[in-house]
Amino acid sequence: MKEIILITISGEDKPGVTSTITRILAKYSVNILDIGQAVIHDNLSLGILVEVPKESESSPILSDVLFRMHELGMNTKFDPVRMEDYSRWVEGQGKARHIITLLARRVTSEHISKVTRIAAEHGLNIDNISRLSGRVHLDDSEDLTKSCVEFSVRGAPSEDLRQEFLRLASDMDVDIAFQKDDIFRRNRRLVVFDMDSTLIEAEVIDELAKEAGVGDQVAAITEEAMQGKIDFTESFRRRVGLLKGLDESVLAQIAERLPLSEGAEELVSNLHALGFKTAILSGGFNYFAGYLKSKLGFDYVYANELEIENGKVTGRVTGTVVDGNRKAELLREIADREGVRLEQTIAVGDGANDLPMLSIAGLGIAFRAKPLVRESAKQSISTLGLDGILYLIGFRDRDSVL
Repeated sequence: MKEIILITISGEDKPGVTSTITRILAKYSVNILDIGQAVIHDNLSLGILVEVPKESESSPILSDVLFRMHELGMNTKFDPVRMEDYSRWVEGQGKARHIITLLARRVTSEHISKVTRIAAEHGLNIDNISRLSGRVHLDDSEDLTKSCVEFSVRGAPSEDLRQEFLRLASDMDVDIAFQKDDIFRRNRRLVVFDMDSTLIEAEVIDELAKEAGVGDQVAAITEEAMQGKIDFTESFRRRVGLLKGLDESVLAQIAERLPLSEGAEELVSNLHALGFKTAILSGGFNYFAGYLKSKLGFDYVYANELEIENGKVTGRVTGTVVDGNRKAELLREIADREGVRLEQTIAVGDGANDLPMLSIAGLGIAFRAKPLVRESAKQSISTLGLDGILYLIGFRDRDSVL
């Protein structure tokens, strides 16, 4: 009868441990059914599930392994596995797989405790835990740090899992993403962004309004539109109308002082290095979106054309207004042009007018968004910068091209 044994090796990490033990197993024609290894702070933990052939006895195999590992200063443990337990394990591999991504300035034991408790309560088994962020110096300012831990889980979660994670994220000031682990997650190809309060830490129309002396009036309309209380297109025309008479020279002054959102340059640079296509789909103005295109290298830009006559803003826009529905249409058009499925796309925005594109993208992310948008979007990031999006596609800090 075949024997199935779990061999666990632990101790100080050093070269040659894996090659030594597998060389011994190869000598006895042992089959490896599963293998996993992790190194935490120079401490190795290696697990190998083996099947000992009928013609071999396990005793000499185990004694050889034990002797060689002892020579290397490693601890060794052997656990026999019953055939029925192994069969149950194999059957479990067919269960749905998901990825839980925990993002924070610093990940604490309490964060992990509460995330994993919710996962367990929903019947999810953790297969693997990985740290995607780089190592953090203890004296680093928390404002500058970013931490990410990824959990690979198995099981069929209930529909209210996402809401539980959303509440926990709000209570603990962290971000928690929950995604199906499929081929599309690992093959995203197109990322589209809102501009105002997403790529930049400002609402351009508010900045223009301040220069025109109508800042308070425009800001009030903007806030209502972002919260979904009034129709975007109507609110947009009302706000633009208040800009009538503004001197054209003001646009260049505002463009030069627009503050990029945290992590914007890092994100876009890495996306381009990885072969992603990028686009700005903005309810703002082409002048400023074009400025960002030349600064960061976006592939596509779609925004509104602010009409200017005789060096003055007329208070009108030309062409079709880029509202929420238009953003979703543009996402479909660009994806089709690039030969990319919608499941391979990512959309990022902060306002109610971004929800149509967030809802059809394979990965829709509400970035530092209003509560309504966070609750409606598939995922959200509020604690880190835009470069936190890289973690949601499995990117590690050590993979950065910068």
